[in-house]
Amino acid sequence: MKALVVDIEGTTSPTSSVREDLYGYTRARLPEWLAGNAEGAAAPVIAGTRAQAGRPGADPAEVAEILRGWLDSDVKAEALKTAQGFICAEGFRAGALHGEFFPDVAPALARWHAAGLRLYVYSSGSVRNQQDWFEFARGATLSPLISGYFDLSTAGPKREAGSYDKIAGAIGVEPASILFLSDHPDELDAAVAAGWSAIGVHRAGEPNPARPPHHWVDTFADVHPA
Repeated sequence: MKALVVDIEGTTSPTSSVREDLYGYTRARLPEWLAGNAEGAAAPVIAGTRAQAGRPGADPAEVAEILRGWLDSDVKAEALKTAQGFICAEGFRAGALHGEFFPDVAPALARWHAAGLRLYVYSSGSVRNQQDWFEFARGATLSPLISGYFDLSTAGPKREAGSYDKIAGAIGVEPASILFLSDHPDELDAAVAAGWSAIGVHRAGEPNPARPPHHWVDTFADVHPA
């Protein structure tokens, strides 16, 4: 293996920490952020939300309610992820937010990095949120270990093989030399369809059940890339 790609939610980090911390922080601040940045950073978010929701005349207040609804139902919308990236960036830098990781993750990432593996992150959250999640990890930053980040806008949907083809091309590593770790069976299926190796990560209390034919572990300590 030359490269290892990790998912975040349910894989490196508790789902609850992402949905309660990041989603909650975003939810509370959406109306103010949209209203205050309607002619700037929020403009493409407003336009994208209007288009996807079929509400071309929605004002910032209505857009906020649409985005809050998408948050509640975990819709993987680019406009929502963009807004969340901007809003949470302020929270990370103010010390209100921190990246939360399972205890086995940091030692494993450090071990793999020291062994010469290139480490990447592929998550539905925006690249900006991903970078902050690792940069502002509770305890110590993990960003120096990561070579790059991919999201829905840069790679594509996580359940489509073409997205993994795109990542392999971007990092310049042949598919057979890439290992993917995720808690979601459909994502593992897509990675394998693209020629990657894949291992499922099923941690206690996380929502996605293990499913054949993939090999599953419950800790990064049991992952030994060869």
